[in-house]
Amino acid sequence: MTANATLLARRERLLGRNMSTFYQDPVQLVRGEGVWLWDADGRKYLDCYNNVPHVGHCHPRVVEAIARQASTLNTHTRYLHEGILDYVERLTATFDKSLDTAIMTCTGSEANDVALRMAQAVTGKTGVIATDFTYHGNTAAVSQLSIRMPPVGGYGGHVRHVPAPDSYRPLGGTPGEAFAEAFAAEVGEAIASLQESPFGFSALIICPFFANEGFPDLPPGFLDKTVAAVRKAGGLVIADEVQPGFGRTGGHMWGHQRAGFVPDVVTLGKPMGNGHPVGGVVANADTLDAFRKAFRYFNTFGGNPVSCAAAMAVLDVIKDEKLIENARTVGVYAKDGLKRLADKHDIIGDVRGSGLFFGAELVLDRSEKTPAADIATKVVNEMRERGVLMGKLGIHQCATKIRPPMPFSKGNADLMLSTLDDVLSGL
Repeated sequence: MTANATLLARRERLLGRNMSTFYQDPVQLVRGEGVWLWDADGRKYLDCYNNVPHVGHCHPRVVEAIARQASTLNTHTRYLHEGILDYVERLTATFDKSLDTAIMTCTGSEANDVALRMAQAVTGKTGVIATDFTYHGNTAAVSQLSIRMPPVGGYGGHVRHVPAPDSYRPLGGTPGEAFAEAFAAEVGEAIASLQESPFGFSALIICPFFANEGFPDLPPGFLDKTVAAVRKAGGLVIADEVQPGFGRTGGHMWGHQRAGFVPDVVTLGKPMGNGHPVGGVVANADTLDAFRKAFRYFNTFGGNPVSCAAAMAVLDVIKDEKLIENARTVGVYAKDGLKRLADKHDIIGDVRGSGLFFGAELVLDRSEKTPAADIATKVVNEMRERGVLMGKLGIHQCATKIRPPMPFSKGNADLMLSTLDDVLSGL
């Protein structure tokens, strides 16, 4: 195995400085299968982090579909090909009947960029609302939505940020109706501000699971008043399903279905092709037609036959291997295990999540709910040293991020939980 120091130096020379890596001691991966990864020394890791290999690393049905199509034809959508039509027909059948057309892209960033332009085309406005701890990609347009890395030259003035919902420390003081009303009020103020500006109001863009914000436990109907306010103002609701989509949260194919609303536009990315670069935007025909009329858009690789074959195979595996039900049952089992750990370890202040996206918020003391971001970093790195890969995220950067491939089993959960117990006991 080439020493990490040598690889890092070579990486910096060839790829530039400040490229991020996971963990204080980065892992040099060489192989993956299912929920497992191996490094260059042959060490095996349980992958509790990656949603890109959604149906498992190197799933043979996806690999075979890619190889078969790549050996037959790959070109772009200015030629006619049934593969993209078959896929979009199959994909849109999983949504509300109002969401019946799609544009294929290569990444979630591209998808969100297109979605913002769709909202502009429909409304004639450019103002956008996002939460203050979101991430929707890295194009010039969507980078304006994030406050964690301010764009060079500053913000354009067309974005309003509202406080990210935090169910552990809720706006309004309680986790119920007052919380939902407080969030809707923040969105209402942002709408009013944009309507008074030269930009006007075009859209609210959210992850319906609020994944990067720390996946708060939200009451049923939490977003009802917010969605109503957006629609009343003539704006579109964009649901970024890159993280909660394709059954991740268990029980529902899409995060917005779990949240109980129908968006105007849905964006897709990472898990769509199980690692093959595929993304997409789903909308109704009128919205897509407005976009096509306002923007001359063509994506050379979006919707190519190989990408569509990979994406179709992912849908087949999700269905045939009953992975949404697996996410539900294993997710409940794993969360119950985390709650038992919370009874043992005071540093666990809150356990939350749904399906195979769950975690625990770590705090210095439960009464004050003081975030333990540094300890969360230490925990994540200690887990890596013990062969379990996970991350951290959230408003306070102290929530463990456990988001494994969908075939994750109860046995895998037991290994993760016992390792976490050991790590927390050793703090």
